[in-house]
Amino acid sequence: MTAKRQYWIIVIASALILAVTMGIRNALGLFVSPLNTASGLGIVTISFALAVGQFVWGAAQPIFGALADRAGSVRIIAIGAVLLALGLAVTPFMHSSLGLIFFLGIVSAAGAGGGSFSILIGAAAQRLPAERRAFASGFINAGGSFGQFVIAPLAQALISAFGWVTAMLSLAATALLTIPLAQPLRAKHSGAAPVHTGGISLSEQTLIAFKDRSYLCLHAGFFTCGFHIAFLVTHLPGEVALCGLPASVSAASLAIIGLANIAGSLGVGWLAQTYRMKFLLFWVYGIRAVAITFYLMAPHTALTFYIFAAVLGVSWLATVPPTAGLVGKLFGTRYLATLFGLTLLSHQIGGFFGAWLGGMAVASSGNYTWMWYADIALATVAALVNLPIREAPPKLAAAAA
Repeated sequence: MTAKRQYWIIVIASALILAVTMGIRNALGLFVSPLNTASGLGIVTISFALAVGQFVWGAAQPIFGALADRAGSVRIIAIGAVLLALGLAVTPFMHSSLGLIFFLGIVSAAGAGGGSFSILIGAAAQRLPAERRAFASGFINAGGSFGQFVIAPLAQALISAFGWVTAMLSLAATALLTIPLAQPLRAKHSGAAPVHTGGISLSEQTLIAFKDRSYLCLHAGFFTCGFHIAFLVTHLPGEVALCGLPASVSAASLAIIGLANIAGSLGVGWLAQTYRMKFLLFWVYGIRAVAITFYLMAPHTALTFYIFAAVLGVSWLATVPPTAGLVGKLFGTRYLATLFGLTLLSHQIGGFFGAWLGGMAVASSGNYTWMWYADIALATVAALVNLPIREAPPKLAAAAA
């Protein structure tokens, strides 16, 4: 097999796995209303369960990343697929807060973490030459957006046609497709050896990373990214309903976000080969702050939601390729799955607050106004906090290597 063919097989397989796991995760907001109606648990309880899921998804990734660095990514992806399917399949039969939190917030979220960014981008980076890693990260990331584009409207169609229970069971079955898709990740490295400090242990590398200001800046920015995304995927359907628009607008908006982020992820991955990644992160977070500001000023029609979704989609998960790329630049690829997984943990701590506080806001005030203001402020801070990151221009970095 030629190196070029192996490259594309690895990145396409990784992108398809992420399409399944992220597509399912980002469609869960569509189940909030029917789940609330069926269980009577209340919007705050359901939001809290999804908030726990945001945190667990992030916490699972450095753990699974460390296991993947030692035992291989294929086994971890298979374990994750089983957990994701199990959690989704049992959720419709949970009528208590603890049961919902355990299966929807812990089991399914941990399973999704087993087939997500840190494992997939880390596995690909260790098998690809350095000059192809940035674009590969963008391509894999675009797979998650493609999954959202496909699965969100499909889930809504299943809910409308067959009910939310059948729809969720269908998503559980879909999760198992990631097991055969993971097989190409058994391939060995096809380029130059990964850049890392020989002989250093995972614990030593982790301590070094957390003493590095640039690494901490990445964590701070990613916290905001998680807050923003979790708030929207959980509560955008609620915002649409408050504006008196049908659920189809929510599904279409989530699909548009996914479609637009394909272009955003590929574009940022391509630009990262030429421009400093910290500046790309500055502009991505800045776009979010501007987009939310204009949304609040505009009339809340279906067209407004579609335009808002398209603009947000360009920046949605476009933060992932430069963040993963910077971690690789700073510390090499040997422990990339773990170190990038830890930034994703910060991302999902933000996600916990975004999902939970959104539910608290609408329960107490009847709207999400203050959440939108908080989102603008945090996006602005995230844009600025990336500027102090130490990063050589790509041409100088390549010459040094």
